Order: sequence, then structure tokens, then C-alpha cells
Amino acid sequence: MTDNVHLGHRARKRFGQNFLHDPQVIGRIVKAIAPKPNDLLVEIGPGLGALTEPVAEAAGHLTVIELDRDLAERLVQHPTLADKLTVHQADAMKFDFTALVQEGKKLKIFGNLPYNISTPLLFHLFQYADFIENMHFMLQKEVVQRMTAIHGSKAFGRLSVMTQYYCEAMPVVEVGPGAFKPAPKVDSAVVRLLPRAVAERAAVPADVLNRVCLEAFNQRRKTIRNCFSNFASAEQLEQLGLNPGLRPEQLAVADFVRVAQWLQQQESAV
Repeated sequence: MTDNVHLGHRARKRFGQNFLHDPQVIGRIVKAIAPKPNDLLVEIGPGLGALTEPVAEAAGHLTVIELDRDLAERLVQHPTLADKLTVHQADAMKFDFTALVQEGKKLKIFGNLPYNISTPLLFHLFQYADFIENMHFMLQKEVVQRMTAIHGSKAFGRLSVMTQYYCEAMPVVEVGPGAFKPAPKVDSAVVRLLPRAVAERAAVPADVLNRVCLEAFNQRRKTIRNCFSNFASAEQLEQLGLNPGLRPEQLAVADFVRVAQWLQQQESAV
């Protein structure tokens, strides 16, 4: 099937590759990223360079992280891009982003993320929130809706809590399937993530907050009295100012943080 081949490269299913090719959409995304010459820009999964080219042109230089060896090599050999790029042929989910930080400057990270790894990759990036100025990612529209959902809505879940604890999140561009080759079966959207300052974030270990979210949303139809019964009684939840009869999606991000902080205290006191 030739529709899986774009610019001579066959899209690889195991890497979740869908290549952006619509010039109007590319223009809108680059405008949202707003690259400038002194920016520390990092692209995850540059693929065939649809975003790489216009961003490199505006900024003069960027770092790219590409897992696919063929595509990484293609960028290294690129006739017009090669001297504007630092190419890391690596897995972004294992990459140490602090290695790219320069004194007094934070990273601006962007990419058309493979849908099959978007959530674990976002969780990995949140660990580096203090070194990041902003992030712009193309994701499945449904994932962006979950990231930006407000409590009380059906889409609100673990990804909403974890994203909003670390960042302010907003959708900036909507993208239909026709903008890609091969065309995915879903709509996409670009999300803008602005990491919150450390002082704005309540002190809580990410793994504890994640655990509280997993307990909560694992059985989201149940009340928090049941969801949190592994580590808290109804009385303890009431002492935390929570109604044990609520469902998990009715709690605000701050409530999850409060439960996680309390749990951390309980466990460190043992």
C-alpha cells in the first residue's frame, strides 16, 4: 500500500508513525511554537522534518531526538538541515533532558508524538518540568481533551491530574486526519503546556500522586470511600475535607494533591 510511504519513507507501525504534510496546518503549529533565534528548541520524533524545517529556519538551530535509525540518519545527511541540527538517535522516554539545558535558559520542547507512547512520554517529561519553558505536542484529540479536562467532566482522570499538577494546559490547534500520511483514524490536536513554577506546585512526590490517581480512576464508577479504602478510611477522608460519597472525577487537582501529601506523611511516619 503506497499510502504508508511519504517522501520515500515507509511509515513504521511499531513506532506509531504518521507524517504531517499539510502546509497550512504546519504553519499554524509553527506559529504556536513561535521559535526565536536564541531559543533552546528540542523536537521529539522529527520524522521527515515537516516541523523541523520551518522551525530550524526561524531559530537557526535545534536539537532533535529520533528513535528511528533511518530517519535520524536522513536528518544527519540532509542537504539543507544538517548544519542546523544536533541529532540524537535515542528513545525520548529514556532521554535525560537536563543534558540539553544551558545556564539561564530553559527548553522549548515540541513534537508530533506517536500516539502509542504519548502518556508515558508525557509522564517522563513532567519530571523535567523545572527545566522547561513550554511544550507543544500534537496528540490524539481525545488525549488533549483528557489533559485539559476540568474536574466534574467525564474526560477528567489520571492524565488530567498529573498534567495540571505540573503545567497549565490548553489546546491551541485542531488537526483533521487528512493532514497526515498515512491518515490516522482519529482527529488530532496540539496542546500547549506551560510548566508551573516550583513555588506554585504543592510539594508532593510524583509517584505518590500517580498512585493516588491510579487507585481513584481504576474504578471510577465507585465513590472515593471505596477507591481509597486501601489506604484511608471514610473518617480520614472527611478530616481531609473530602466527602467520601464523591466519585473520583468530582475531586479537584488540589484535592488529589492533598490526599497524596497526607498519604506521604502517613507512610513516612511508619
